[in-house]
Amino acid sequence: MPALSAPPVGTVPAQELAGLPAGACFHCGEAVPASPARLLVDGAVRDFCCNGCAAAAQWIRDARLGDYYRLRSEPAARVSAIDDDLALWDRDEVLAGHARTIPGGRELTLLTDGMRCAACAWLIDRAIAREPGVLEVSANAVTGRIRIAWDPSRTPLSSPLRRLLALGYRPYLATGEASERARRTERNRWLLRLGVAGLGAMQAMMFAEALFFGGNAGDAGAMSVPMRDFLRWVAFLVATPVVFYAGWPFLSGCARELRHRRLGMDTLIATSTLLAYFASVIETVRGGPQVWYDAAVMFVFLLLAARMLEQRVRSAATAQVDALARARPAFATRENSDGSRELVPPALLASDDIIRIAAGEAVSADGVLLDAEAGLSESLLTGEADTVRKMPGAPVFAGSVCRERPARVRVTATGAATRLSQLAHLVEQAQAHRPPMAQVADRIATWFVFLLLLAALVIYLVWRAYEPSRAFEVMLAFVVISCPCALSLSVPAALAAANGALAKLGVLPVRADALERLARVSDVVLDKTGTLSDGKPVLSEVTGFGGMDRVQALRLAVALERDSLHPLATAFADADPGAATAPAIASDCVAHPGRGIEATIDNVRWRLGHASYAWKGTDDGSIWLGDGRQAFARFVVRERVRDDAPAALGALRELGLSVHLSSGDAAEAVNRFADALGIANVYSRQSPEAKLAYVRGLQAQGRSVAMIGDGINDAPVLAGANVSIAMGEGAALAQRAADLVLTSPSLSRIPAAISLARHTGRIVRQNLGWALAYNLLALPLAAMGLVTPWIAALGMTLSSLLVTLNALRLARVRASNDTHRRKVEIREVRA
Repeated sequence: MPALSAPPVGTVPAQELAGLPAGACFHCGEAVPASPARLLVDGAVRDFCCNGCAAAAQWIRDARLGDYYRLRSEPAARVSAIDDDLALWDRDEVLAGHARTIPGGRELTLLTDGMRCAACAWLIDRAIAREPGVLEVSANAVTGRIRIAWDPSRTPLSSPLRRLLALGYRPYLATGEASERARRTERNRWLLRLGVAGLGAMQAMMFAEALFFGGNAGDAGAMSVPMRDFLRWVAFLVATPVVFYAGWPFLSGCARELRHRRLGMDTLIATSTLLAYFASVIETVRGGPQVWYDAAVMFVFLLLAARMLEQRVRSAATAQVDALARARPAFATRENSDGSRELVPPALLASDDIIRIAAGEAVSADGVLLDAEAGLSESLLTGEADTVRKMPGAPVFAGSVCRERPARVRVTATGAATRLSQLAHLVEQAQAHRPPMAQVADRIATWFVFLLLLAALVIYLVWRAYEPSRAFEVMLAFVVISCPCALSLSVPAALAAANGALAKLGVLPVRADALERLARVSDVVLDKTGTLSDGKPVLSEVTGFGGMDRVQALRLAVALERDSLHPLATAFADADPGAATAPAIASDCVAHPGRGIEATIDNVRWRLGHASYAWKGTDDGSIWLGDGRQAFARFVVRERVRDDAPAALGALRELGLSVHLSSGDAAEAVNRFADALGIANVYSRQSPEAKLAYVRGLQAQGRSVAMIGDGINDAPVLAGANVSIAMGEGAALAQRAADLVLTSPSLSRIPAAISLARHTGRIVRQNLGWALAYNLLALPLAAMGLVTPWIAALGMTLSSLLVTLNALRLARVRASNDTHRRKVEIREVRA
């Protein structure tokens, strides 16, 4: 872009109006050359360091997004004109492990290192959304992540990314390694701030002690005025970096809250710190009787320590995402058709590729085990520490670790389609939302801060009339001790710790308020097939009619069930109709939930399902093959109760829950399961609509219902229950109707999760009770002048630490295995 001509006489570059120093680029803040590019922005001529920044500013101006420059708190990153590598983002092998298929297009989450404030997120949202083919965009200034949904048929991904780069934001793939590196950098920055604050606090307290015991100037043996002023100026030098460097997170947080016209915890922290600091500076300059540097630096130090502990609690669930993302190896060993091997990125793997897994190596894609038995550890995916024995033909999941001996695997799913990627997506989705309980606590804290600032002003005026010399000190102590840190932390800290504990249990919350609703459950409704059964149905009997033999019946049934996701379909998948029989091809398949499936085979329309559906017969619990009028075959399928089902249902009853069984299967099979498990409330041949009606009936009686199903035919009732739990096998991971998903088919996780949810509710109530009790006790003491500012800072911090440590009790989860059953127990510390 060519530079503009010189501005008219009397018009000067106006960087100072944007809060930038003279000689700084208006867009990125870097130094401008002797002949800068210039552009008219917001009625003033601005200087730019390069044509790239000027072009970005011109596009922002032309797009009528100029509010970005007024809203931002930090300059943007310098714009790079190099975008040759953006074409690589359009290659499928690059996106395979990161992009997800959504209705109408694809979705990708990426990182950028140039998003520095909320205004950057605002600009990215609006700029990328204007690009043709972009369906949706969401930028998060806190995490530095951008989620883009686009239609590949209308635009390549490189097109919106080119706009992003033109604004100064270079994109990166949001891999686990990048996330870990960013978090490590942030942690080191916080540790440095804490170290600076700790050293400053020690020095400031020593100076404060010397000034306190030095007496008043003029008294016998008192410290001389020059020495007193010298110590004050040294304390000023010590306190300044503590307040403005170590305390920067609180200052920037306050500025962000004020920009959004919202009062929060950072507003009160920054107000207290700056009041103590600047009042001390004024007293130092004019030689006043007292300074409060010690209160300012102690406040910052103690709050930084509490904030880091809070982040430790919050990182528990985040670590689960990063662990899942890092579980996939950087390279996979692919076996070529000639028997040779080559190392390739997992993104280049395709279905039916053969990969070799060395002993101790993680599996890079979902697949099927070949050749020989192998032992794999799926602890990251399921929470089970024991090695799982896999036979040839068994499914193998990305992220599991091969033990003992090498293995060969035929790839069935790669990238975003793997179970590992689905789990990571569920965890990220849950963390992206704030539960209603946390939002209520934030609103309470906002009004609390507003009322406290009014009360502080009243206290200052009262003490000003009563004892002017102590008015500021009493007001400062009141503001410091009243900081609602404990109130603001009471709910988020508990929920963060609980989400981390749930991840250890192998339960992933999909909805933001799932844990809160799970704690209120009074009834549990379970499906049978795939939930109470072990998910391994066996075809025990095949009978043909009307001239159809067993081989023909199996040939048709296998073809009908080949593309079905129903748990009973696996019984036919393992059936062998005979090697001499050519496999049948089914077309125009239509599934009727709760009834059966129909399709066209060899120009004949066949039905497979209940007798009433397959041939208008009388239901006997078997699966029938017919054409809608006549029966041609009868199949008897047997299922086995899960090993941990009796113990899990017993644990649910110990929690005071009523257990119900509602299944679409015939009465004989359902009653057999109910008798084995001691379930009194039993309903068979329930369609999805009937299951929903049953749950609605319980809710009409004032009951809070949890529905547990396989997430395939149970979508209506999963969505209609107060809280729903999907079993963690296959399609259940993608079932968006559920509130929680089990990462393994273990029913023992469910009573553990309910117990944890109830314990979380108790912890939240304890935290809120303590926060309110502390303020009711501390505020009158501070208002009466019985507390000094630094003691107020100590009390407020100890209150926050108590709330955080109480929340950490939720993270104490222990998994115990015995010879008869596997059960996850929660060690609760009784209040």
